[in-house]
Amino acid sequence: MRETKKRNVARINNEYVEAKLYSSEAALRKRKGLIRRLSAFALLAALLMYFAVSSMYTRATMLEEKKSEKAQLKQQLTELENERDVLNEEIKKLNDDEYLAKLARKLYYYSGEGETIFTLPNDGNDKEK
Repeated sequence: MRETKKRNVARINNEYVEAKLYSSEAALRKRKGLIRRLSAFALLAALLMYFAVSSMYTRATMLEEKKSEKAQLKQQLTELENERDVLNEEIKKLNDDEYLAKLARKLYYYSGEGETIFTLPNDGNDKEK
């Protein structure tokens, strides 16, 4: 079978061989340095991209929350404006003496001269409403 043989080969020691060996080692060192720099740059770029994307995502969610809050507050504002209008109308009505008399008769069962107040029993329909 096949046996591995040790070869006794002597290396030529001259300037050309040493220069080639030195240049190949220098090229290998440069290549390793380039790979290290590119790896570090790629890692830094990936970290920056991660932080940029996460920042954009959090800002987008905050923006959506603010938009929904704005819509809710607009709806609340319109409801309050409607309530204000109703109350202003009520104030105008309360300044009228005839309306006050009618309201007092209705709520407190006050009667005018020669009037008799009759109270009717509640129907079952009022409970259903």
